Amino acid sequence: MFFEDTYQTIQAPSEGIFRDKGSKFIAYAHPFLKENDLKTIIADLKTAHPKARHHCYAYRLTPDKNIYRVNDDGEPSGTAGRPILNVLLSKELTNILVVVVRYFGGTLLGVPGLINAYKTATEDAILNAQIIKKTVNDVYELKFNYLLMNDVMKIIKEDRLEILSQEFDLHVIINLSIRKVELNKILSKFESLRDIQMKFLYTI
Repeated sequence: MFFEDTYQTIQAPSEGIFRDKGSKFIAYAHPFLKENDLKTIIADLKTAHPKARHHCYAYRLTPDKNIYRVNDDGEPSGTAGRPILNVLLSKELTNILVVVVRYFGGTLLGVPGLINAYKTATEDAILNAQIIKKTVNDVYELKFNYLLMNDVMKIIKEDRLEILSQEFDLHVIINLSIRKVELNKILSKFESLRDIQMKFLYTI
């Protein structure tokens, strides 16, 4: 099935909080594109909250929302990561990570209490976030010699393409974000220039 042309995510990091029987649950929501970034984000939160008992999380990736992962980090199975994910599902969000940091207050909350706490903290973080709609785009690398620079830039300006990065060495290398529904039209324009190498990198 073809991807939908748009998806929802959050504009910038946000926080939420929930307290119950002395325990404190702080939710951190992040825009999230690469699973490789997970370790850094978790490590930073553990540094910021060294006395917290748990750092539970869930994330969803890709515009078709097929990639996801949950982690209970020592909480009873299904009481932390899954409730966080369920909020992301109900809000129809993707390319997002939510980590909930828990400070234990000395009183056990039980399974229903934990599920409610992780869910409510996550909902608060999403409530404090700006939800945005993004188009499904493919990122392509273009490699060409300097003689083609004006022609390439003309296409980029005409079709209002977003340049993600550019490199000037023996050749020019530009990474472009191209809306999926316009892909064939745009790529055929670049192909008409000849002597240009195009490589698909990833979808955002």
